[in-house]
Amino acid sequence: MLRGACLCGRVSVEVAGPIEHQPEACHSKMCRKQSGHVLAAVNVRRDSLAVGGEQHVRWYRSSDKVERGFCSACGSTLFWKPTIEGYEFTAVAMGLFDGLTGLHLSKHTFVGEKGDYYEITDGLPQSDSY
Repeated sequence: MLRGACLCGRVSVEVAGPIEHQPEACHSKMCRKQSGHVLAAVNVRRDSLAVGGEQHVRWYRSSDKVERGFCSACGSTLFWKPTIEGYEFTAVAMGLFDGLTGLHLSKHTFVGEKGDYYEITDGLPQSDSY
């Protein structure tokens, strides 16, 4: 089970179900602006995700199909959530988790939008979309 919290601790997360997909690093302009660099997140089934302190979660609709969650108290990046009907996953920011996760980054997405101040040299697959 994965557990964690935002910087101030007002929002906590707990993933009770199995992790079906390894985390990804998104280099899109929107993810860079939201996170301050790269958004590393793991998709978890919504019915496996428990969120404590939900009253502190604020949502920003960044496009027609996506909302981004953050803590209203400390500003920590929390979630990337598609609003597509029937979509069963929410991406949880990897930085929230406490301790070892046993997960490993699987790929880089939207690399065509990455910042010019860094290189991706880990040998993982890269794509210009999902």
